[in-house]
Amino acid sequence: MKSEVMPPAGGSRPDAGRSAAELPGAVEPLPETEPPVPLGGPWPDRPPSDRPYVSRAGLRARRRWARGSLVALLLLLSVPFVFPTWWMATSSLKPMSEILQAVPTIWPQDPTFEAYGQVFALQPFAQQYWNSLYIAAAVTLGTMLVAAMAGYAFARIRFPGANALFVLVLAGLLVPSEVTIVPLFRIVNSLGLIDTHWPLVVIPVLGAPAVLAVFIMRQFFLALPGELEEAGRMDGLGRWGIFWRIALPLSRSALGAVAIFTFLKSWNLYLEPIVYLSSKENFTLPQALTQYVDAYGGPMWNVQLAATTLTVLPVLAVFLVAQRQFVQGLAHTGLKG
Repeated sequence: MKSEVMPPAGGSRPDAGRSAAELPGAVEPLPETEPPVPLGGPWPDRPPSDRPYVSRAGLRARRRWARGSLVALLLLLSVPFVFPTWWMATSSLKPMSEILQAVPTIWPQDPTFEAYGQVFALQPFAQQYWNSLYIAAAVTLGTMLVAAMAGYAFARIRFPGANALFVLVLAGLLVPSEVTIVPLFRIVNSLGLIDTHWPLVVIPVLGAPAVLAVFIMRQFFLALPGELEEAGRMDGLGRWGIFWRIALPLSRSALGAVAIFTFLKSWNLYLEPIVYLSSKENFTLPQALTQYVDAYGGPMWNVQLAATTLTVLPVLAVFLVAQRQFVQGLAHTGLKG
């Protein structure tokens, strides 16, 4: 056990009053040196930043410039799509002489609605408009129902040959409609359905035009988690109950895309009405637009453009109302294969 050294009686230590450097065994401190001075001058208070300093006003100006440039670019890219519609609508307000003049005008010099009156005077345009509306609506609703059921069956019901059958159904997209128009005409003629709207409703719903809708719905149902069906079975639902109460309500976005695709295709259908319809009262709008000709068989451009402007209105309305469902439905088509 070490003995503790006691200080002298006087209370002072032998090394009292000496600095740390004078003590025995102390290390001499390094000589004080001044920090090196950089070539550019003395050290600043803080290290310089790699990026130049930009004020808040400068940042706001840059953002406004970037936003303005983006808007200008989008406006420039929209010109090829918007200008034909603008030209169609404004030319419907021009007389024939102004439409055919050598130097075209962007805005009609003397706007007139005379062409719109001739649209209804020369053809039963109101009846033809109604024909296109209810045919497109019937085809859209029927295709949505058939595509939803078929897509759910291909996605959720496992049966032998399901993949081979689906590939065979997709092969319908490879067959042009012009190839099958003659056999279909013979079938429709044998059933006595010529000059009726039945072929324009039944064939698109049950035939090859519905294949794309079936594909979209199948891709959507493949992306649904299987736990939803298991929960439905635990609640006592059968296959139909799961489809009607769980799967179908969740497929609104995909059904919206199917509805827009189908409505536009049916609204613009041209070849089939020419083949199946013969009376003007049963014409659809694409077929009716070709009937506005003068006594010499030449097109009445202002009347045709006025009728076309009226024909485009439902298409624009449908797309503006359901464009979100249209984009979401397209996104679902590639989720799972």
